Amino acid sequence: MAAPLIQDWELTAAIKDLADWLVQQGLENAPVETWLEAFCKRLVSAGIPLQRANITVRAHHPEIGTVAFRWHRDGGNEREDFVRRTDAPEQYILSPIYYLLANNIEEIRQDLTVEDPELSFPIFDELRERGATDYFAVKRFFLIQDNAMPVDPMQAEEGAIISLTTDASGGFTSQQLDGLRQLISPLCLTLKCGANRLMAEDITAAYLGKDASRRVLSGDITRGSSETISAVIWYFDLQGFTKLSEALPGDSIIELLNDYFAEAVDVVERNGGNVLKFMGDGMLAIFDINQVTDARRVAIHAAAELRDTFDELNQRRQADGLPTTGFTLSLHAGDVLYGNIGGRSRLDFTVVGPAVNTTARILGMCSALDQNIVVSDKVAGESVSSIPSLVSLGQYRLRGVAERQELFTID
Repeated sequence: MAAPLIQDWELTAAIKDLADWLVQQGLENAPVETWLEAFCKRLVSAGIPLQRANITVRAHHPEIGTVAFRWHRDGGNEREDFVRRTDAPEQYILSPIYYLLANNIEEIRQDLTVEDPELSFPIFDELRERGATDYFAVKRFFLIQDNAMPVDPMQAEEGAIISLTTDASGGFTSQQLDGLRQLISPLCLTLKCGANRLMAEDITAAYLGKDASRRVLSGDITRGSSETISAVIWYFDLQGFTKLSEALPGDSIIELLNDYFAEAVDVVERNGGNVLKFMGDGMLAIFDINQVTDARRVAIHAAAELRDTFDELNQRRQADGLPTTGFTLSLHAGDVLYGNIGGRSRLDFTVVGPAVNTTARILGMCSALDQNIVVSDKVAGESVSSIPSLVSLGQYRLRGVAERQELFTID
């Protein structure tokens, strides 16, 4: 149902109020999902017969390239994430978004009711089926003044593509389009505030881990600030990496690391753990005992899952003629200091303490004991009777560790 027609001065006042409201949403750092539906409904109430809105922004995420937020008058909100890729899929090439980015134009408008339209994209056919009569879209850069400038659609600048459709007879009026254009700047300001927060969350989560990211963004950034937590510590290392790095070209080494680390990270995070850092061909992670139910047992099952995952990955890589490798993994549990450590201007959010050092020593025992997984009694002790695959390897003295350690493996 189209919005009611109202007087020009009422529309002008409504646009002004809506612009102020948008700025307030940006100041409050409200997510797009929160304010988009209210914004669109306010537009309809202001006399602009909006049927659909689509906002596309660039993402700062290792796997997600762009994010689209959509509102449908009859269907509410939806979000779609587009995978980061180097090639352009046909659906994207044949879209008005690609056209806007690639050409020296700032906006496009197309009457969807004419028989021979100047612009034709597959999405227009879908919109016509839903009763749309008019399509209006603009591109806005956040860091570039010339919004008409063409850019590489696969390396889009920071900004937004905003498209709006109506199903009103005759489409948008000139006054309605003028009102929409007045709202673009405050809308982009609100988007930029949300995009900056989303960028911070994505980047810190990618480089620090989800839990450390949450802590840092909540203000836990003082050097030396930390808390003592009880955790299962996971120390992982790829086998034979030195020889592989000497025999393989650099790009093959990076591909190999990414392939194996991807599986290791997935296993840890799927089981509730947090990956803290990568160290060359190694990885440090924790399972917080106070946050992961039965964390010791979970970490043991995750270790067994990792072994099966690596077997499957090695079969795939071998079938593709790619080099393969294995891993060593140590599990230990204890109290650790979890927080910010480092220099005045360069910090690391990690864990330290005797339990971490002991875990590293246990990792060194993998080679001596000819096992790829070695688990300390602090992790295996309570589970030995209920996990038959846990097998004792005996008691050992570890360098720099006062107490003898009974070590186990997973048969």
